[in-house]
Amino acid sequence: MAQIETCPSCGDIYVKNQFRDVCQKCWKEEEQVYDKVSQFMRKRENRAATMLQVVEALGVEEELLLKFIRTGRLKVTQFPNLGYPCDKCGTIIRTGKLCEPCATEIKRDLEQLEKENALKAEISNREKQATYFTTNKSKW
Repeated sequence: MAQIETCPSCGDIYVKNQFRDVCQKCWKEEEQVYDKVSQFMRKRENRAATMLQVVEALGVEEELLLKFIRTGRLKVTQFPNLGYPCDKCGTIIRTGKLCEPCATEIKRDLEQLEKENALKAEISNREKQATYFTTNKSKW
């Protein structure tokens, strides 16, 4: 069943599909901007442009450029000075969702959590297996 959404760009109501996250009107505008950016970046002198240079030269929103990069429409392999922010710290990266230090930190935290959980499980098992002896010297 179709899902009715509000366009995040203009606020109009539209039927959301799996390919577009904005209404038809905004999608057409995005396509025009993409064509403009694509033509700009194809020029040899602009291939080494940074995000800021593209924004200033074309008057395009940085978020829209990031959207083009994240969806793979602009390939960072072809444009060495373009990138997108790490989801955790915001450092500019070229692959994945996290920069290397953030990924390493998360791995380390997960390993620590696994060790703590293993220790808790071991302590719990020891308590369950403990045998207690009592003596009752009183006579019935």
